[in-house]
Amino acid sequence: MPVHGRPAIMGGSPPGVNQTRTMAKSFLLVDAHNVIFARPELAALHRQNRAAAREKLLQILERLQDAGDMRVVAVFDGATGKNPEKDFSGAAGVQVFYAQGADAVIERLVAKYAATHRLTVATDDKLIRTAAVAAGASTVGVDQLFADIAEAEKEVGRTLEKLRRRK
Repeated sequence: MPVHGRPAIMGGSPPGVNQTRTMAKSFLLVDAHNVIFARPELAALHRQNRAAAREKLLQILERLQDAGDMRVVAVFDGATGKNPEKDFSGAAGVQVFYAQGADAVIERLVAKYAATHRLTVATDDKLIRTAAVAAGASTVGVDQLFADIAEAEKEVGRTLEKLRRRK
């Protein structure tokens, strides 16, 4: 649901959120594989090429990050090598974690940072959403996430059009 004319994940505080957190950094934690499998176009791409589906999602999330004032963190299931939790910035500029048990990583991040940062968790996983809300984070389902992304892109387009008219 939009807040003050902005997509819900891009601004405003959910009801009952401590106002001191509204001044803190905002983060969107994305249950990445849950999002991929919830979107038919990404799920189809994943069946053909897993890396391409991950990259496509990261590109979409980068556009959202660029349009707003939040940092996006994508958590993918799966790990390789000796370090099961790998943290790096993807080509899209979105922070990326690969971990066996991505759900547990999301829950740990929420538990650690929800008191000091504005956190929104994007997933359709009911257990993760319940744990996130219990720890003080907001949640958004995948359909709403993509609706908010579309609205953010429209907002950017409107801003660019206004700037073009000024010239």
